[in-house]
Amino acid sequence: MSRALATTTPHSHVSPLPAALDPARLPTHVAVIMDGNGRWARQRGLPRVMGHRAGVESLKRTLRLCSDWGIGALTAYAFSTENWNRPGEEVSFLMALFEKVLVRELEGLEREQVRIRFLGDLEPLPEGLRQRIAEATERTAGNSGIHFNVCTNYGGRNELVRAARQLAQRVAAGTLDPEAIDEASFAAELHTAGEADPDLLIRTSGEQRLSNFLLWQLAYAELHITDVLWPDFDQEALLHALLDYQGRQRRFGGVAPAA
Repeated sequence: MSRALATTTPHSHVSPLPAALDPARLPTHVAVIMDGNGRWARQRGLPRVMGHRAGVESLKRTLRLCSDWGIGALTAYAFSTENWNRPGEEVSFLMALFEKVLVRELEGLEREQVRIRFLGDLEPLPEGLRQRIAEATERTAGNSGIHFNVCTNYGGRNELVRAARQLAQRVAAGTLDPEAIDEASFAAELHTAGEADPDLLIRTSGEQRLSNFLLWQLAYAELHITDVLWPDFDQEALLHALLDYQGRQRRFGGVAPAA
């Protein structure tokens, strides 16, 4: 299912799955914390905004590869609730960049059957961006390819509080028995409802923290930390992350079977 996601850089062939990977043991859902755009730009004597532009290209590249290699979902941490604390001109640039990318890429996403969703509190976003998000979500909702989730104005704690509040409101209204609340009913109130939890979290630039990202959903994810800065995250880096994942024993709290 993968041809170009970008109208400007045609992707005329599918990238075959590297022979080193076991197709039966690929993660079904990969999450990424895309860190290092600013550092990448600083190392090159460029403005931070150029790092964000390069980061968009890296995300497009990663989405293509995940799609080509048979990974069912990719969730990217694009803008956190804490990112509003960045300089105003950088925030404004990011909002404009999100909108421009959506305008430019939507046709390609449709063509490639990518289903895109934006997860987070979208109300504070600029009206033009919210309109583009609504359009992209609606136009790709029925697509059969990779699920591409873009966490925008997203915070894990905020998401958990929101879910608890929604359940509490149903209890107060008498439509939900508190004893009926379980993990499944709680997960159904999260932004990621209907999506399998990530099997693998990739964080770039060497940082070793979750940064308020998918706190519920990453409970049993394998973590892959790489020193590669996000704009430099390429096919080799993704392959290394997947090989690392396939080298793990996933026990989910149990005991590995005896050899």
